[in-house]
Amino acid sequence: MSHIPHPDPRGIYLISPSGAVADPSTIEVACQRLGELGFATAVDPAALLVHERFAGTDEQRLEGIQRALKQEHPVVMATRGGYGLSRLLGAIDWQAVADSGKTFIGHSDFTVFNLALLARTGATSLSGPSAVFDFGGKKMDDLTADLCVEVLRGELEILSFESPDSDPVDARGVLWGGNLAMVASLVGTPYLPRIRGGILFLEDISEHPFRIERMLTQLWHAGVLERQKAIVLGRFTDYRLAPHDNGYDLDSVVNWLRQTVKVPVVTGLPYGHVKVKATLPVGKKVGLATEDGMAYLVLHEHA
Repeated sequence: MSHIPHPDPRGIYLISPSGAVADPSTIEVACQRLGELGFATAVDPAALLVHERFAGTDEQRLEGIQRALKQEHPVVMATRGGYGLSRLLGAIDWQAVADSGKTFIGHSDFTVFNLALLARTGATSLSGPSAVFDFGGKKMDDLTADLCVEVLRGELEILSFESPDSDPVDARGVLWGGNLAMVASLVGTPYLPRIRGGILFLEDISEHPFRIERMLTQLWHAGVLERQKAIVLGRFTDYRLAPHDNGYDLDSVVNWLRQTVKVPVVTGLPYGHVKVKATLPVGKKVGLATEDGMAYLVLHEHA
């Protein structure tokens, strides 16, 4: 596996490879805030296009990705997620993406970009903030911004977080994953990395616990889960339980996962469709340990 490059992170290029940006002013706010963090920014000419629910036609969004490979800024950030990248996977020149030397970052729908790049080339990328959600809203979360900057600069060695109900684990493996629905959608395709002994992280939004369990079951039956050294759960948010659930909730799913898959489960990862989110290097070999109600994700190890 290649390593995340540590570019001079003074330039970020914004692209919209998925859903349309609803409010163009959020991009202006994002650029202003990124500027305050020390980044020059440039916005792709197609970033604010609208075609149906997408940020332009498939061809226009592909052209945006191609322009991102050739422009001067070292970091390429998705403006938002939504849906749309799955339609483009077969048309993207993944080796050109890897050879560009750019650091790509986004989350949600961008999960399929992260994983396809890893599966097709072994190149790493980042799962983390997107421009609109994390930098373009009414308020920017300072911790999210700090973690993103530190990872881009190669300065964050250990991400620690509270994890009181996690299983004991002390392991090293390739970190990979992202949005659960998008990971599950890649099963049976050439765009799902074949990771053995990895550390799989997952999150989702607006999915009832039974749908979360169903997607986990798909990964289990496909042989994905049992090949991992640990499963790390981020935030699963914005779902609504029903009276006939009769106590079946997200905790029930986690209990089922532990009993069924027999792989250590770590909870509490600050990652997902939430304001406080970590920036995670997809495809990098990391360490993971739990102790005394805390979890430690080791991003850089000293010899």
